[in-house]
Amino acid sequence: MATDSATFSCVPADKLSQSAYTYAAENLHPAILVHSLRVWLYAKALAQREGSEYVSFERLPLLFAACIFHDVGSCAAHNGSQRFEVEGGDAATSHLRAHVVSESEAHDVWVAIALHTSPGIAERISPLARLIRLAVTIDFKRPAALRFTNGEEVEAIETLFPRGDIEKVLGDAVVNQALVTVGAEARDVKAPAASWAGVMVRSARDNPEWHGVNKSF
Repeated sequence: MATDSATFSCVPADKLSQSAYTYAAENLHPAILVHSLRVWLYAKALAQREGSEYVSFERLPLLFAACIFHDVGSCAAHNGSQRFEVEGGDAATSHLRAHVVSESEAHDVWVAIALHTSPGIAERISPLARLIRLAVTIDFKRPAALRFTNGEEVEAIETLFPRGDIEKVLGDAVVNQALVTVGAEARDVKAPAASWAGVMVRSARDNPEWHGVNKSF
């Protein structure tokens, strides 16, 4: 797991980023928290290479907030009736509003989080959503995303923030939320059939004796 010094050097010093990290650290599973920090480093590096507006002093905290909150919907504190992506977006929006972020900027963060598991949509709907989607898929080593990074960058980031069992931890967290939801109609809202969560729920039900990483992760 990451050292305190690594985290300290990684998290931006502004109040919004610091408070967002504190909130995430208090609520996320350690493996998911460290995954979120890797996503942040990939997103920031990509934004810097592309000259994105999200490396500016004003917008960098929004990029960090979107990264650190993108899986907050997987934690117990935000296990609501909606998809985990939507719950995470709602949590981020509430946090941003408390820091007097504009409604339009908060909405941009919400969209980036809510769509981060939606391939082909997240990459095109907004610059921020694209950065989050690419960074997430880089961390999960999806081939289409790896062309946006290189082996040296991946090795450096994973040395700083080791992977652990992120696929197992995150997959189980998302699936278990849906499996304990009462009623088929409520479950369809929490994990719609065609969603990432829905596909993993179906896999878990089809493979009840399997205890490794969800086969549809």
